[in-house]
Amino acid sequence: MLRNMKNIISKYKWVVLGVVLVALIVGGIASNHNSHAKFSGGKVQVVAGENFWGSLASQIGGDKAKVTSTVSDPNADPHDYESTNSDARTYATANYVILNGAGYDSWGDKLLAASPNPDRKELNVANLLGKKEGDNPHFWYSPDYVNKVIVQMEADLASVDPADSSYFAANLKSLQSSLAGYQNRIASIKKQFGGTKVAATEDIFAYLANAAGLNLISPPDFIEAVAEGNDPPAQSIVEFENQLNNQEPKVLAYNQQTVTPLTTNMKILAAQNNIPVIGITEIIQPSDVSFQEWMNAQLISLENALKLQALGQ
Repeated sequence: MLRNMKNIISKYKWVVLGVVLVALIVGGIASNHNSHAKFSGGKVQVVAGENFWGSLASQIGGDKAKVTSTVSDPNADPHDYESTNSDARTYATANYVILNGAGYDSWGDKLLAASPNPDRKELNVANLLGKKEGDNPHFWYSPDYVNKVIVQMEADLASVDPADSSYFAANLKSLQSSLAGYQNRIASIKKQFGGTKVAATEDIFAYLANAAGLNLISPPDFIEAVAEGNDPPAQSIVEFENQLNNQEPKVLAYNQQTVTPLTTNMKILAAQNNIPVIGITEIIQPSDVSFQEWMNAQLISLENALKLQALGQ
């Protein structure tokens, strides 16, 4: 009987050891999965859904962060972006992820959900601003929203890398000073041309028009439908065409990244009626300039067009 007991103990000893070994291996894998985005010194790995947020994050992060923007191709539409396996790996190993939210980059939400990590810091801009899907998602065209977002970015970077918090704070101040240039131009346009009627092919221009005190008269149903990739109601098309034929708006803002036969027709109609057309984009163009340089260039085009119309009156 004693011999049998020894055999049984010996047999189960190896079973127990096997179970423990498996548990250690699985535990190690789980541990690696849960800590693969934990910051442990070096540069903070930052991923931004789009390069307009990426540019701002990069200016705050400076030498202490490596920022990767998922969508930076000026010919790409972030709404329709299809993520890759490389994107999945980048998001899985990031310390900090910035998404626009409000349905604009839902592919990014899916990438985050596929690699949950409690150590990864995440910023959803729409949530920060109290916005939801269905609201106008082009938040970066509002100077007030931009100012709120960069403050949050600095706080988030400092929370990931507390040792460099003073560095991030100094960079934030520098960025705020730099952004003042294009934001002062918006204030100048408002002072000179506030109340002027303008038109746009898409609601991307709405936040900027509001900040500049311009009266955006394009039919809301038209510009919202175009932004969502839908066909505008027939009545809104007729109304928009009548506005242009009657030369009501002084400028037409044309989204160069959301081009349809209808928007092209409105662009042609504006030109036929001597209404200046200015191009605006969703992604920084060219991709190697800063957010504020991009914004300022577009504002100069808008300001010049408004001045030209004012001289013609």
